[in-house]
Amino acid sequence: MAAAEPLAKESASIALPGLARALISAGKLPAKTAEEIYQKATSSRTSFIAELTGTGAVSPADLAHTLSSAFGAPLLDLDAVDPQRLPKDLLDTKLCQAYRVVVLSKRNNRLIVATADPSDQQAVEKIKFASQMGVDWVIAEYDKLSRMVEAAAVSASETIDSIVGAEFEFDDSTIAETADQNESAIAEVEDAPVVRFLHKMLLDAFSMRASDIHFEPYEHQYRVRFRIDGELREIATPPTVIKEKLASRIKVISRLDISEKRVPQDGRMKLKIGPDRVIDFRVSTLPTLFGEKIVVRILDPSSARMGIDALGYDPDEKARLLDAISRPYGMVLVTGPTGSGKTVSLYTCLNLLNKPGVNIATAEDPSEINMPGVNQVNVNEKAGLTFATALRAFLRQDPDIIMVGEIRDLETADISIKAAQTGHLVLSTLHTNDAPTTLTRMRNMGIAPFNIASSVILITAQRLARRLCPVCKVPVDVPKEALLDAGYKDGEIDGTWKPYKPVGCPACNSGYKGRVGIYQVMPVSEEIQKIILRDGSALEIAHQAESEGVRSLRRSGLQKVMQGLTSLEEVLAVTNE
Repeated sequence: MAAAEPLAKESASIALPGLARALISAGKLPAKTAEEIYQKATSSRTSFIAELTGTGAVSPADLAHTLSSAFGAPLLDLDAVDPQRLPKDLLDTKLCQAYRVVVLSKRNNRLIVATADPSDQQAVEKIKFASQMGVDWVIAEYDKLSRMVEAAAVSASETIDSIVGAEFEFDDSTIAETADQNESAIAEVEDAPVVRFLHKMLLDAFSMRASDIHFEPYEHQYRVRFRIDGELREIATPPTVIKEKLASRIKVISRLDISEKRVPQDGRMKLKIGPDRVIDFRVSTLPTLFGEKIVVRILDPSSARMGIDALGYDPDEKARLLDAISRPYGMVLVTGPTGSGKTVSLYTCLNLLNKPGVNIATAEDPSEINMPGVNQVNVNEKAGLTFATALRAFLRQDPDIIMVGEIRDLETADISIKAAQTGHLVLSTLHTNDAPTTLTRMRNMGIAPFNIASSVILITAQRLARRLCPVCKVPVDVPKEALLDAGYKDGEIDGTWKPYKPVGCPACNSGYKGRVGIYQVMPVSEEIQKIILRDGSALEIAHQAESEGVRSLRRSGLQKVMQGLTSLEEVLAVTNE
């Protein structure tokens, strides 16, 4: 009993928020973990609940159920609520954003308000003061609540026509004459309709969970497309005369050269959404026949804090990955095409490894996700800061873990392997089709088989498949022959499960909502090391990996179909067999 007293005093010294105390009392969160999360939230200037759900310590659904029981407040699934039917103008939008609340209805002189944190007394007082009404809480899941608050930041009734307005109906020849003059371009940057249009596009893209925004000029058309769940969708077709002003606006806030329109440029910009959310955007411009095409990639830092469970690893794959990154040294490689989620996977691993006693350094081109506690370096080839140069500098900085954005050449590969052999854990990516071909690709780069076998401890190949909407997906009868052709074995087609197909509903995008990872997680065993040392082929490595229980990407995708997470057509589209 006496031994517990110092711990109690230490816990008492930190004034934990009411939410943390409620979770500790309910047995959902250890006191020590709560203190660590609270301190991390304080240092990074985010809210406790955002840090809590972001780290994966408690899932939003589990948190909502626990608080509903603890505070005796009703629980509501916001997916069942139509945002268009919610009352407007009862509470200021900025206040809703600041405290992450949504007004559901008004009853007599009281507001029914959805929140994820019913212990927030400051929010109650602010809402009471602003509305001059009482507050009754309804509990909602934090992630769904955040999305609804962010979507409400832009008025649903606000149309593109009203934003752009008639003032863009200029003569095309006038625009052509003035566009090449730098002074005119700078003057156009602060054009209010352009500013509002861009702001709306960025917010809409974020609320629709888009990964990229494409601003595309053509001879007689200008269009805006969002890449949502891996597919491009046309969102808007504003007047073509907006293209010069919009390009200038984006280039100015991305710190690009506004007068240079003949060569591609790369930059970044930020958008603050609420008190605890800042979204980064990576900007790329490309001169085309009829103006500059601009692609904006949305980099949401919270994606790296989703937790490894949210990425879609099966239990055995997750165990292999966690075992590899827990080792003191060696190389872990993530492979796949552009847009397959390699960066998010690496940063999820770094988030697990990011502790006060660990020195982590990353070299990327460019750094996409900002992570406090990690020393991140942007590669700059023009200035002479290459991956190899950064790696050499890292090795003089006493690192424990090194992350290399991509192994592109023999020099980078050679230094990375030497680092893995001299007591460092090295994480990196390669562009290959699957895990076995990664080893032969390294051999083709000129790396000695002995160095590959002694340094690489695990390779993960991955793809992203669209996730079926849980609301509208329906089972579908697929002929046995088609299932066998897809890669299923006779014993698996036993009638105990059925594949699902997309239907489409207001809650999703053509039957799909979000994406799920398909993985091939291959540890480099002693037998695979022997194949590497004798310079064996990728086919030999693949056969050996399969005999050790490693599923191919196709087999892993078929598992996801059996679990009802995605459709058979989607798996066939993103994997080869």
